[in-house]
Amino acid sequence: MIRVTSLATTPVKGLRLRPRDELALGLSGVPDNRCFYLIDDRDRMLNGKQVGALCTVVADYDLATRELSMRFPDQTDVTGEVRLGEWVLSRFFSAPLHARLVIGPWAEALSAYAGRPLRLVAADPHRGAIDRGAAGAVSVISRASVVRLEQLAGEREVDPRRFRMLIEVDGPAAHEEDDWVGRQVRIGEALVAMRGHVGRCLVTTQDPETGQVDMPVLDMLRSYRSADETTEPLAFGIYGEVLEPGAVRVGDPVTPD
Repeated sequence: MIRVTSLATTPVKGLRLRPRDELALGLSGVPDNRCFYLIDDRDRMLNGKQVGALCTVVADYDLATRELSMRFPDQTDVTGEVRLGEWVLSRFFSAPLHARLVIGPWAEALSAYAGRPLRLVAADPHRGAIDRGAAGAVSVISRASVVRLEQLAGEREVDPRRFRMLIEVDGPAAHEEDDWVGRQVRIGEALVAMRGHVGRCLVTTQDPETGQVDMPVLDMLRSYRSADETTEPLAFGIYGEVLEPGAVRVGDPVTPD
């Protein structure tokens, strides 16, 4: 039996993931997950690759009240109601992406913490998940895949949060989830069509508590995954599109077709 073992989200891309007991998966993904991101003074998206310490900031967002709060490592809280300003054309990785500036105290606080000018923007809600659109609204990794990486690390613990996945499951063998790409998978009440493999970047080399580089994860993946036939290089985990919305809870069954 394959089951969901953990769920994790963050309302601001790059900030610390928070565990969840339950998610409401819609056609565009989880409504309060990665609905905001950060851009620099050249309108380029920034995440942990440029500012590793972002993962030490914990954010919460209430969709009903539009209240966004951020807690910094010194326990300072910055909280307020989100108000949207003008549209900007940002660079999201290599693609242009329209977003709206967020008016409030968060950009100033994050800029001071990061030591560089940052602006907070709200992603276009019609796009779906900001990284890959609706086709990538869900990401899944198996616990056995993480354990396989731990074996390469000399039995050193590998925190799954390095991979910033929405859903972790237990039951498949290591990387067995790769075979789900091109298939439909029932996860709790939701039905997901798996569209591709998640290629990995430098963020995975950083400790998810501190943002400090502490493990050569990309080299480890390259040592045994570089020849695998995947939709993206150095793949670890998969992504998919929600076909039927529904609730997903820790402990729910996962059933590939």
